[in-house]
Amino acid sequence: MAVESDVTLLYIVAGYLAVMLGVGVWAYGQTNTAEDFMVAGRSLGTAVIAGTLLATWMGSGTVTGGANSVAYDNGLIPAILFGTAALIGIGILKALAPRIRGFDKLTIPEMIEAELGKEGRIISLLVIAFAYVGIVSYQFIGLGYVLNVTTGIPVSQGTLIGTAVIIALAAMGGLMSVAYTDAISAFLMLVGLVIAVPFVVLEAGGWSGITASVPETHLDVLGDLSALEFFALWAPPLLLILADQNMYQRIIAGETDEGTDAGLVAWFVGVVATMTLVPIIAFASRAMFPDLDPGMALIATTTELPTWVGGILLAAAAAFIITTGSSYLLSACTNLSQDLYKGLINPDASDQQVFWLTRAFVVVLGIFAFVLGQEFPTILEVQMYSYTAYGAAITPALLAIFLMRERLTKLGGLTGMIVGALLAITWDTVLASPYGLDAVIVAAPIAGLLIVLVSTLTDGESAPRPSQA
Repeated sequence: MAVESDVTLLYIVAGYLAVMLGVGVWAYGQTNTAEDFMVAGRSLGTAVIAGTLLATWMGSGTVTGGANSVAYDNGLIPAILFGTAALIGIGILKALAPRIRGFDKLTIPEMIEAELGKEGRIISLLVIAFAYVGIVSYQFIGLGYVLNVTTGIPVSQGTLIGTAVIIALAAMGGLMSVAYTDAISAFLMLVGLVIAVPFVVLEAGGWSGITASVPETHLDVLGDLSALEFFALWAPPLLLILADQNMYQRIIAGETDEGTDAGLVAWFVGVVATMTLVPIIAFASRAMFPDLDPGMALIATTTELPTWVGGILLAAAAAFIITTGSSYLLSACTNLSQDLYKGLINPDASDQQVFWLTRAFVVVLGIFAFVLGQEFPTILEVQMYSYTAYGAAITPALLAIFLMRERLTKLGGLTGMIVGALLAITWDTVLASPYGLDAVIVAAPIAGLLIVLVSTLTDGESAPRPSQA
């Protein structure tokens, strides 16, 4: 079965985009300071916290990469198991939430500098900017897929339009606009997926028809993946979520500790639902469209459903993509304005200077992300590369700050960050994956071991430590 574009689906997606941009215009008027722009003035309630966490985490990597691609390429069960990485990470973040809020910092580099000095801040802001630009790049492409299905325009042209929409939303109201559009999008996502699943399964020939049409190995526990191949896909999301600046900023942005905790629990439930429903749709898509680009698996099914169902599902996919793209773009720009410019170049910068510089960086980095996205052959590839770079360089050091704070030394932390970053970047590309191992299997464990080992062997002193809750 070939995928044929259906322009009537565009009307529903366009309606959603109009609502999102309308919220962005409203948030523009509500955003007056750098803190408003970066952490929404620390004013978010439970429902908005839950919605923004879910919508930010479940982006194009979910509906065009990640669980979607694994279900289409490898099987249903490994795709559902893939989602357990995020669930473990959410549980750990909930346990760390009081400490994260008590740190009283707006960015991950600020937290790292408190323990590892300016060197740690510089390394972390460079790694975060690099990884987040990669993540943003495939959100643009994901929206290009949506526009391809609805209008028939080439994915490259759709990607350009997606770039403009995501940049505009992030630049208008910062986290204030992103958080509220996230809450709307999270509701749309869950409703769209729940409604669509039975229609997709029936259209694909029922469950027996689907299982008879997919490769036999796709019914195994790990599909056609080896244990090491599965782990190489599973570990990067876990490493990212444990230290993801977007998640930390949303935890900080909560109005109360109780509301934030409730929001984290709701996020967990939302991820359980999403990471089950998306793989089912993509798995059914393999029976319907056996020769697709895996990134198109979920999106392609919308063309074979009743228009109102396909439109809702496609709008839900657009919701995933746009909110995540805006969030990660905004977060990377926060690092450049707050950590690089104000933290290192101009400590006396005014709040308004930081505020407007962040907006300017949104445009500059957005354009760079578009260019970067053209260099990777698949969304899943750029997704894993970005996650691994972040997870190897940032996550071990940040967890060490929270979990072994009294024993962590500056030299230990910096050694782990530098080695982790270098291994993540060069292991697959320059060294050609020695012993057949993926970078994530090597880089993050070595970084963590070096932090512990070097900290044990040295007597270096950490920077002055902030009080913690």
